[in-house]
Amino acid sequence: MSERTFPFGPGALPVLQRRYLARDADGRAVETPEQMLARVAGAVALGEEPWGGSEAVRSMERAFLRLMSDGLFLPNSPTLMNAGRELGQLSACFVIPVEDSLESIFDAVKQTAIIHKSGGGTGFSFSHLRPAGDVVASTQGVSSGPVSFMQVFDMATEAVKQGGTRRGANMGLLSISHPDIEAFIAAKRRPGRLENFNISVMVSDAFMAAAMAGEPWDLVNPRDGSVMRTVSAARLLDEIVEAAHLSGEPGLAFYEAINQANPTPRLGPLEATNPCGEQPLLPYESCNLGSLVLPRFLRGDEVDFAALEEAAILGVRFLDDVINITRHPLPQVAQASGLTRKVGLGVMGLADLLAEMGLAYASPQAVALGGEIMARIQAAARRASADLGRERGSFPAFGAGKLSQDWPQMRNATVTTVAPTGTLSLLMGCSSGIEPYFALAYTRRVLEEQDLVEYSPLFLARLAELGLDTPANRQALAATGTAGAVEGLPPEVAEVFATAHEISPDGHLAMQAAFQASTDNGVSKTVNLPAEAGPDQVRRVFTQAHALGLKGVTVFRSGCRGRQVLELLPLPGREAPPVVHRSGHCPRCGGLLKTDGGCLACSFCGASGCE
Repeated sequence: MSERTFPFGPGALPVLQRRYLARDADGRAVETPEQMLARVAGAVALGEEPWGGSEAVRSMERAFLRLMSDGLFLPNSPTLMNAGRELGQLSACFVIPVEDSLESIFDAVKQTAIIHKSGGGTGFSFSHLRPAGDVVASTQGVSSGPVSFMQVFDMATEAVKQGGTRRGANMGLLSISHPDIEAFIAAKRRPGRLENFNISVMVSDAFMAAAMAGEPWDLVNPRDGSVMRTVSAARLLDEIVEAAHLSGEPGLAFYEAINQANPTPRLGPLEATNPCGEQPLLPYESCNLGSLVLPRFLRGDEVDFAALEEAAILGVRFLDDVINITRHPLPQVAQASGLTRKVGLGVMGLADLLAEMGLAYASPQAVALGGEIMARIQAAARRASADLGRERGSFPAFGAGKLSQDWPQMRNATVTTVAPTGTLSLLMGCSSGIEPYFALAYTRRVLEEQDLVEYSPLFLARLAELGLDTPANRQALAATGTAGAVEGLPPEVAEVFATAHEISPDGHLAMQAAFQASTDNGVSKTVNLPAEAGPDQVRRVFTQAHALGLKGVTVFRSGCRGRQVLELLPLPGREAPPVVHRSGHCPRCGGLLKTDGGCLACSFCGASGCE
């Protein structure tokens, strides 16, 4: 198979065969990767027919196929899996409303199961549910509260495999003013609870100000607006910090930052996000995501911005056509998504791009370049949506939204989102999203009972250039995953290849802020901390993220998950990790593998196979 038509990385084929390629009744793959891309391009191009007929379909089919087969762009996993096939559900992200009645709760559970079966992930705000112990007038009983009902969603998710290829993923959010907020904050401190959920606290500017000033904070019953208790805002923030330090959760979602960017505030506030937190959505909205592969736009030692913008324009057209052809899993989703036609174009491979250019991830030059890249993509994507608006008509809620103040037409309420791209970047053989390298050499378990050995080809190539690609240095690299372990490596090269735990929290936040400045929706980014980091460092990340105007923030401290059962294992980077081949354990460090919010992740070193 030719390089041009097979853009995938060396470890992609097993994942493609297991998850993406069409299979027969016996589970055998019946298409090649090239045929998969042709299937997707042909199906998505059918979205052109109402405006350009069969000629436009044929033309865009060729353009879409070239965009993907040249390795410049990939859509989200459900589109690769389901386009041109019977299921036909192509969206990645959904938000399902959960109102304060037993009927609404279990309707939402059913709708969640249907969406997971179709390959999508779901987010919920549980803030409207009355607290535990509150009276239920119809039965004279008492409510069990949001956390209890979250366990029902969690069990339903566990029972439903996403189309047989993706495990269910959820995001649960609760307002900082809810009376059950302490129970929610502590919900994942104990291993084994809510394993199919990521959780975040929705915090307000007022709460952050109260916490900083040491002021009291009211906890309000959503049923009637009454104040049930008043607590210390600072202590509440302490509880969030302590839980995140211990287990990596909850994260924070910032209400004002999210809703100031809400393009259609008349349709209601944004209270929930998709499973990884980067896509705020209204009730029953869905979003279609896609990512540009940044290293493919490097020409010499410079980014080809003209090519990047051209690909962004075509990527937005592709995603808008996805909306035209997708089979929505619920009629409510079809209605809500049709009102706003949200799409989210993002990136993957930033760390590879920076390494090829010789830029350290946390350097001012790298942060500035990241900001410029996203600004160029955002501007091109907006132009593309405006052109589609003139050609096809604006999204129905356009006249009641903010965009109508500056644009005469607009096809999509949002056009950009930076997603994590875990499995997609694995397919493309590049780094994930805008994350730095997690490690330069390790074995990652991305599928159940299947391991993939990964090295950074860029780093190996750099070692070869320096005459340092020796068996001893490879052994040191495999043992620690960090450039500093290679004897004789110049410090400036080690800095360029710094891994996530070697980058300061400020460096992580600066890159997230640079991309967020030109992103309609949110930016998926984890701030990694070393194992010895204290709660004060987690607190500083949270307060800095809020000050920077980010829409959300997640912290992961090395070794914070699963420490209780792994006390005898060394921390990553301290000495060579043990070789472990037991099922359910990370082959790199021996940690327990957990399904966490739809990502199969090591509970000890954090190595992850996110969607």
